[in-house]
Amino acid sequence: MVGVSTSLAPEFLFGKDWPIDASCRPYSFLLLGRFQARREFSDWGQLEGRKMQEILSYLLLFRNRPHQREVLAGTLWGSSSGPRSRKNLRQSLWHLQDKGDSTPLLLVEKEWVQVNRKGIWLDVAELESAFQSVQSTPGEQLAGDQAKTVAAAVDLYRGDLLEGWNEEWCVFERERLRAVQLTMLEKLLGYCEATGSFEEGLLYGERLLRSDRAHERAHWRMMRLSYLAGDRTGALRQYEKCRAALAEELGVSPGRVTRDLYDQICADVEGALAPLGGH
Repeated sequence: MVGVSTSLAPEFLFGKDWPIDASCRPYSFLLLGRFQARREFSDWGQLEGRKMQEILSYLLLFRNRPHQREVLAGTLWGSSSGPRSRKNLRQSLWHLQDKGDSTPLLLVEKEWVQVNRKGIWLDVAELESAFQSVQSTPGEQLAGDQAKTVAAAVDLYRGDLLEGWNEEWCVFERERLRAVQLTMLEKLLGYCEATGSFEEGLLYGERLLRSDRAHERAHWRMMRLSYLAGDRTGALRQYEKCRAALAEELGVSPGRVTRDLYDQICADVEGALAPLGGH
């Protein structure tokens, strides 16, 4: 057993949905799923207004650079006139700043504004950091500590980014982060096969397919995991699920690699499945 948990254990939470790591910063934010914000470990009621949430979410997502006020105002109040949008932004930034905080949430200058990264914990940042640390490493080659980092990060993915929001910048980032999540789940599938944690890998595969029913590579990996776990019938059933999903969602048939795996499993010859070999 590799000890890669498929869900956050209760002891890792300091409040509903909140990992304990979030308690180390004065401000903490959940953007994956429904927007949630905490300030000094308490729900931040001041951010109940949608526009305040939108401003802050934008700054958090693009936290690695300062933003020119005029450009920011135009992005977030595109339907308003220039003077009106700048006034709206100025008032919103004023409300987000608390002069009594030792660690300010925002770094504000006359023409520029940026979120103070030192003061925040952010689920998106944790997800991106984990992805960057293993981006070039195949799942089969992950070290144990890397796999645990990835598993903890994918558990933060409670839903797609800012569910229900339709702003253009949000939709683009939502698709990008969704792709990151799917890639890391697939890496965990590879890791679980390489370490013999077949049942655990199947749980990750189910999570991946709930997000992308026609993800052929995930079906392929789950066929292998089922067969290696001694469930030949389950492996053949997974192929049928793959075939149906590809036909219904994309109008195509399984590719050659998936069909070859199916033939190998049908033959049921001991040792028929070749090692992953970085496939």
